[in-house]
Amino acid sequence: MNKIDFIILFDALDANPNGDPDAGNLPRIDGETGHGIVTDVCLKRKIRNFVQLTRAGESGFDILIKEKAVLNNDIEAAHVALGEKASPDSARVWMCQNYYDVRCFGAVLTTGKGAGQVRGPVQLSFARSIDPVTQCEYAVTRCAVTNEKDVNKERTIGRKFTIPYGLYLAKGCLNPYLADQTGFGEADLELLLQAIQNLFAFDASAARPAGSMAVRKLILFRHNSKLGNAPAHKLYESLYVAKKEGVEFPRNIADYDISLDRSAIPDGVTVEEIDC
Repeated sequence: MNKIDFIILFDALDANPNGDPDAGNLPRIDGETGHGIVTDVCLKRKIRNFVQLTRAGESGFDILIKEKAVLNNDIEAAHVALGEKASPDSARVWMCQNYYDVRCFGAVLTTGKGAGQVRGPVQLSFARSIDPVTQCEYAVTRCAVTNEKDVNKERTIGRKFTIPYGLYLAKGCLNPYLADQTGFGEADLELLLQAIQNLFAFDASAARPAGSMAVRKLILFRHNSKLGNAPAHKLYESLYVAKKEGVEFPRNIADYDISLDRSAIPDGVTVEEIDC
């Protein structure tokens, strides 16, 4: 496996891409520029959820970081499975073999009986919107009440937050040297790419209604060597994304010009554009 850099373009329409719990669940933004933000943790969560949903019960594709997981119990299970041969090093290998997200993203497994620390070969950046976004707040009502003392109230009021539209760009990479260490192979890579293309397909909710968020394009820069044939930032800069002339408030990906300067791609790097 060789080095891979990649770009993900996705958009949100009348949705909350990533609420900030420290701000009442308002969509995350850069406080200085107003650009929308989606954290790397949020994107990884959706990849984990996809793998957990589509590969449930398959050996080697369990997910460590999931709802109600007790990490020390999972680490102890590795020691129990290995028996007398158990050590932090052997437990780390066992965790990589059995948990997809450990061999993909890495994990800190130093608590409890311990399984060391795993540096994951796949890393993602925060996603940032191409243009500033507007945080919208709506009052909503419901006819039910929470407490019996409020039963005579005609309505209770809640709040809902969205952005009208935002086109987001995230960057990522695959480190082949770390892939060797964790056992992340070609089949794992294919699953990762499938998960990215379907990032929001099974993520519909009241905050993100079906179809309101979609991955639009995945661009892979495949190097023909482990070390890589070009700096990642140079490859990322070959993508041009900007509002079309005359568009003040974009509401669709068609409101953007998107192009890749292939003349800036050096020999030894193969570009693959996947329209989703």
